[in-house]
Parts: sequence; C-alpha cells; structure tokens
Amino acid sequence: MEQNQEIHSEHGHGYGVYILVWLGLMTLTGVTVAVAGINFGGLTIATALIIASIKTYLVLTIFMHLRSESLTFRVFVGVALLFLIVSFILLFSDYSFIVRN
Repeated sequence: MEQNQEIHSEHGHGYGVYILVWLGLMTLTGVTVAVAGINFGGLTIATALIIASIKTYLVLTIFMHLRSESLTFRVFVGVALLFLIVSFILLFSDYSFIVRN
C-alpha cells in the first residue's frame, strides 16, 4: 500500500495542472476547428499538424506521465514518433506528386 502511494506521488501532478492542461487541450481543439474554416492554402494541413503535435506533447507528458518514465520507455516513444514523422513525410511527398500530375 505504501509503495503504491510512493509510485502515485512520484507520477502525480496536482489537480490544478490536470485542469489547466485539459483547458489547454479544449482551447487547442477550438483553435483547430476555427482554423479548419479559414483557407490558409497549403498551410492548412501544416497548421493542423502543428496544433495536433502540441496536443500530443501535452497528453504524453502530463496525462501519460512520460516525463517521469524510464529512459528506455522514452526512447521507444521517440522511435515510434520518428517512424510516424517518416510516414508523414512519405505520405505528403506522394500526395504532392499525385496533385502535380
């Protein structure tokens, strides 16, 4: 029981942090919806991806406690994010080739 409390206090943030991050996520969701209605041309998708990246960072560090995890776990998450970025690069390079032709 005491060990569980130590683990919980090690990962825990105060409720205030969770509420602030939740409000931030809701605000960013509202910004995403607002930006979707504005025509930025080629920057629309980039803007949505930047906002989604910020939201992902907040969820990973605060709600999933990635900051307090071991280095091995953080490396695995980093490798997964690297493959995701490579997939996006390949996807958008293929999409730009299709749009030109």
